[in-house]
Amino acid sequence: MKHIINYLSALLAVVLIGTAFTACAEDDDNGSANVGLGIKVFSPTKVVTNQPMTINGSGFNDVKEIEFPGGTRVTDFEIVSSDMIRVNAPSGIAAEGGKIVVRTADDEAESRLPLTVGHTNVTGFSKQPGESAAGGELITVYGKDLEFINSVELLDPDSVPQLIDHKDFYRKGTNNLVFRVPQKNIYKGTFAGTLHTYDGQSIPMPELAYEPAADDGHWETVKTVIWENDGTHGNISWNGDYRFAPESNSTGEEIATIPQDVWEKMKSGTFFILAQPNADWYNVRITTGWWDPSWKVGDIGAGNENIIFNDDGTFYIELNFTDDADFVGALDDRHLLFTGEGYTPLQLYFSEDVWVGGGGHMEVVKTSIWKNDGTHGNISWNGDYRFAPESNSTGEEIYTVPLDVWEKMKSETFYILAQPNADWYNVRVTTGWWDVNWKVGDIGAGSENIILNDDGTFYIEMNFADDPDFVDALDGHHLLFTGEGYTPLELYFQEEEWVGGGGGGAQEVVIWTNDGSLGEVNWNGDYRFSSESKTTGEECYAIPQSIWDSVIMNGTFYLTAKGSDWVQMRITTGWWTTTWTGDDITTGSDRIVDNGDGTYTIEINFSGDAVLDYLDDQHLLFTGSGYTPLKLSYKE
Repeated sequence: MKHIINYLSALLAVVLIGTAFTACAEDDDNGSANVGLGIKVFSPTKVVTNQPMTINGSGFNDVKEIEFPGGTRVTDFEIVSSDMIRVNAPSGIAAEGGKIVVRTADDEAESRLPLTVGHTNVTGFSKQPGESAAGGELITVYGKDLEFINSVELLDPDSVPQLIDHKDFYRKGTNNLVFRVPQKNIYKGTFAGTLHTYDGQSIPMPELAYEPAADDGHWETVKTVIWENDGTHGNISWNGDYRFAPESNSTGEEIATIPQDVWEKMKSGTFFILAQPNADWYNVRITTGWWDPSWKVGDIGAGNENIIFNDDGTFYIELNFTDDADFVGALDDRHLLFTGEGYTPLQLYFSEDVWVGGGGHMEVVKTSIWKNDGTHGNISWNGDYRFAPESNSTGEEIYTVPLDVWEKMKSETFYILAQPNADWYNVRVTTGWWDVNWKVGDIGAGSENIILNDDGTFYIEMNFADDPDFVDALDGHHLLFTGEGYTPLELYFQEEEWVGGGGGGAQEVVIWTNDGSLGEVNWNGDYRFSSESKTTGEECYAIPQSIWDSVIMNGTFYLTAKGSDWVQMRITTGWWTTTWTGDDITTGSDRIVDNGDGTYTIEINFSGDAVLDYLDDQHLLFTGSGYTPLKLSYKE
């Protein structure tokens, strides 16, 4: 911290007083260059044989030898500068790990932290043997220590092996990595790819039926947010507020801690900063948290060619540090800092062109709101089939509708499916007070609103958006279906979606898959999930922060599970503080959608639910009895 303060003091002196103190700043720099031999930090802290490493410290110019745990000595390494060495981890490192030692002819220094040894273990894939894999599709690998996988081997159209380098992986972490099948440059046929690791492992993949992307596909730009200003962080004024650190070197000073796999991608590829100018003149400096060194591009001011304006008055800068070895080498230890004047950072993000293949088709997708479980019978001008929102449940309703679904029912089209029980039937859509009817009026047999199905059932399309009096009454008075001669079977949404070929349709993205090590839920806390920023070691999986924020906290995701004859599922927090929707999901619930293969899926969206107040700090927990979680996924 003293070192950091020295740099800050020197910089502020230059800014506030002028060039008179330039010599003092240079003295500080020269003094730091003369610091004795020492190891400050090294990255990564877990390695396998041949893993590229960076060691940061001081006095490295005369280093002759590096000793690794177990007595293995290395003389083949690159001295990048007096404070940085690049080396590949040798074979023979002790399994239990230990300290690193650097030596000159007459001195040596030992690392403060120990180096540990990893071993890649793959436990599963998002694709199973025999499944298809189209060009452009994402494939996820699950396991342990997957950061040591450095390439994926597939076949090109001529059946010649080709390698997808780790720098081109879509996402790379310790527990999962994601790579994209080449769009066109892929063999059409069934074969098993191979994963390669730094230490020479060759891990076979399942045999998949690969096929190039369809010719009528198109490119789409996909934006992946790394960090977003939540509105509590304001204008930059040569301050150190906008500091970002990797998980491996979090000090608590940073505005955000970046997951390690994302940090490595930021150092090795292109990402962007989005900002809002707050003055006629603004200046962007991209440096380290020690204010030394700065990105070699230099300060970027108003009018600079690196400033690209958006239509809304914001601007972005494209960042790529790969040709600035000194800057990249300092980032792990000294963090990444955006400073300057006259602007506010809004986002850091990746922006990548993704091929979306053609050859798909439109398909009608049905999403059930409520299903009759067989215990509710024929309507006879009674008030049985009453539906209430979560915000106004009175206990009289046949079903309490989640608030986000209720709002969608009030503003969009949905349907009722029913079974007629007499030659004459009449459907009245009204409120639970019987005071305001839907303006369409009673719908009887023969009405144009009755659409008959081949199985003798019928459905009615409903949209209340053009009946404000009815809509206004629903929250307080509930929604009631009454009349005579029919039995309601289901309420549902029905929407057209593009499926197949990737042509703009939603594809499943697997977040987590059960590797078989966790069995049936038994009111235990095994199936606990946290965000990467709030790991405690108790969770079965830490969800990448970007997915946690955008999907778990603010979107829709799915749990796929298998169960016994009786299932009781509680979706709660790791502290058991509150339960989603306030109630358990049990056998017969319309939330449980049968997949027809012995598994079932539950759609989860926490919008408006009290559980959101606790998830970040207390984690997400699936507990109960009679079921086994298989995977979590979402659609994009």
